[in-house]
Parts: sequence; structure tokens; C-alpha cells
Amino acid sequence: MLKRVLLFSLFLVLVSTFNAPVTYAEGMQDDINRAVATIQAFRDMPDKSIPQEVLRRARGVAIITVIKAGFMVSGHGGSGVVLARTRTGWSGPSAIGTGGAGFGFQIGAEQTEFVFVLNTYEAVKAFSRGANVQLGADLSVAAGPVGRTAEAKVTPVAAVYAYSRSQGLFAGVSIAGTVIATRNEANAEFYGRPVTPRQILYGKVRAPAGARRLQRALARY
Repeated sequence: MLKRVLLFSLFLVLVSTFNAPVTYAEGMQDDINRAVATIQAFRDMPDKSIPQEVLRRARGVAIITVIKAGFMVSGHGGSGVVLARTRTGWSGPSAIGTGGAGFGFQIGAEQTEFVFVLNTYEAVKAFSRGANVQLGADLSVAAGPVGRTAEAKVTPVAAVYAYSRSQGLFAGVSIAGTVIATRNEANAEFYGRPVTPRQILYGKVRAPAGARRLQRALARY
């Protein structure tokens, strides 16, 4: 009973704190549009931008907007997309999401835009399987180098580089252990038929027109 009350309290915090954006986008096109805005936001932050060399060498990119909130009980949820670099350019986007709840003394609310740069083919393969991917367990993750001063040769030290841009304040947040799952229904709706993450990320499926802005934004690197 107590757990239900706490979870309901968490729901109220999420709704009241983030009345405009919802935890999961209404459709995959919303995720794509937000991903474009996120990439542009990082380009506009010279001191905290993602070095072009990092994205130039990237095998793939996952972009997620996550909402975290809590008072005694914490929770987070979010949605986004992952793309892979193919021989002919960037693949279409595959829908992904994350969410969970925990207990402990945590208080606050935060909306965070994450960019996960996939540095290896193994990282892309992990996302292509359609199974849950746990950062820090299935794939090594580290904070990525930032700023234009890091444009010199950048040698990846982890399978995934993590970048974040936050709005709000939240205590006790870590990306280690974050589980990212494929949203198969969102993919089927966006592509007009059931498709697998492997088909999408390996360039076997033609991306709808709604994905082109994001593909162009990544192609600049």
C-alpha cells in the first residue's frame, strides 16, 4: 500500500513539474524533432559541444530526452532514437526508451537531453539486437570529451561516450546501469510495417521523409 502511495506521488510530481512535455513523445516524429533540436543545442555550446572528431568517427548515435522526478521515491522515463552510420550515410532512426523507479532519499526534478555516441561496431550491434541494453554492464560508458579544444585526435576509451544537457535539479542521478529498450510498436507505426532494429540500423529499410532532417544534421559531422 505504501509503495502504491509513493508511486502515485511520483506520478503527480512528474505531471505537475513537466506539464508541457510528456515522459514519452506522442509519436516517433516528436522524438526525431527533439533529437534535431538536441544536436543543434550542442553545436551552439562551444565550451561543452561534442567535438566534431568524435562524431566523425562515431559508428552510431543514440539521442534521448529523459524526465526524472522524485520525492523520497524517484523515477525516470524518456524516449528517443538511435541511428547508425552505414556505407551510404546515416541509417534511419530506431525508436528507443528508458524508464524505472527506485527508493531512497532523492528530491527534485530534471529534464535531461542525452547524446550517446556509439564508438564501436559492438555498440551498434547491441542496439540492433532489439534486446535491452544496459549502460555500464553490456557496454562500457564514459563521459565524452567536450569543446572545440578537444578537436585533436580523439581516441575512444569506452564503447559509448555520454553527453548530457540538463534543465532542473535532481540529486543522486547516474547513467551507469541505465537500461535502454527498443520500442517496436513505435518503429512499426513510423515505418508503416513491422521492422527490426537490425534492419533499420544496417540500412536495410528506407527511412521515411520525416527522418531526413536528423540525418542531415548528423551528416554535417
